[in-house]
Amino acid sequence: MEPLVVHGLSWTTKELFTYPNEFIYWSIQIVMYPYMTGLVAGAFVLSSLYHVFGQHDLKDMARFALVFSLALLPVAMMPLLFHLQQPLRGVNVMFTPHFTSAIAAFGIVFSTYAIIVLSEIWFVYREYFIEQTVALQGNKSLSATLRRWTYHVLVLGAYDRSPEAMAKDKKAIKLLAAIGIPVACFLHGYAGFIFGSVKANALWMSPLMPVIFIMSAIVSGIALCMLTYIVIMEFKSLSTALAKGRGDESVQVIKGVAMDVISKTSRYLLGFLLAAIILELLDLIFRGYTAMKSWDILRSVMYGKDFVNIFVLQYGLGDLVPLVLLLMPRPTIRRTIITLLLVLFGVFMMRWNVVIGGQAFSLSFAGYMHYNLPIIPHSVETFKEGLLGALTVGSTPFVLFWFINKFVPSLRYR
Repeated sequence: MEPLVVHGLSWTTKELFTYPNEFIYWSIQIVMYPYMTGLVAGAFVLSSLYHVFGQHDLKDMARFALVFSLALLPVAMMPLLFHLQQPLRGVNVMFTPHFTSAIAAFGIVFSTYAIIVLSEIWFVYREYFIEQTVALQGNKSLSATLRRWTYHVLVLGAYDRSPEAMAKDKKAIKLLAAIGIPVACFLHGYAGFIFGSVKANALWMSPLMPVIFIMSAIVSGIALCMLTYIVIMEFKSLSTALAKGRGDESVQVIKGVAMDVISKTSRYLLGFLLAAIILELLDLIFRGYTAMKSWDILRSVMYGKDFVNIFVLQYGLGDLVPLVLLLMPRPTIRRTIITLLLVLFGVFMMRWNVVIGGQAFSLSFAGYMHYNLPIIPHSVETFKEGLLGALTVGSTPFVLFWFINKFVPSLRYR
């Protein structure tokens, strides 16, 4: 009979006095869970800025962000499935949702949000589905036949392209986007609610936690959409240059379109980043001012054990440096890419410091625990809860986006 291995034993090291049953139970996958759900919410909010608030300078980015949000959506539950000891039981949350538990409410919120995103994409691309169904009718090849039938199914029998029908589509898009904003925020905000409502953990218990999670989610979602957009447009310009020569005007057109969209979106990223920084600093000041019973151990963690992670990596590289770069005049593609990477890194470090840092101190208030991220897995558990498991989760949305973009193109020029 194999000995029972305690979950967390493989990556937890202890210091000073800790209880025997204390380990870092929530590892990298629980860091990835709020990070990925935040990307979903942020991408949808970015797309809704055009559809709901009429920000026409975001028209191209809004369509891209909406499709990218759909690619991110299935990955939101992947970290939880990786983390579960019995992952096949995870589907019970979808079949038996209820509001008596924040975790159980995930089934209702996730299903509602998925329906909203799928419905909005259908209304946005319904005309395109009709056009492709008609255009592929004369092509008898196998691939064209499969694509035609795929679009025929996606149309759902709604072939009406009259001005009245298209006007109704636009009203439906605006309505769904308006409903989707609070649902998307709640999808991610309840992750912050889970942490903020844990009374047994001094670092997590804060009424600002859900708001901070939502604001940083919007920041990370916008940053990832911008970064992915830049990479795709740069790849398009490179492909065009190789096919038609370096002096071709279409290369400059692609680069000009990319820089114009990115410069406009950067203004919104700057606003949300400022709001996120203010909320994080407000939470830090509030904790220091109230100085509750647990403040001594919190201070030793924040200003001692995790000083580099919090003040250098999160606030310094992840907040202050991107803020300065965004405020600098005459933005360039290279500087923008560095800014976006730092923003995504900063939000990830915020999630890391909340999840891992919140478990760093013992409930005895006299000891500490350290999380050693498994790099080379030696078991299924260390793969799921290690670097390779996190990279698997992080790369999946791009594979899904590539596939979805084959049928729902997010970057079409008319």
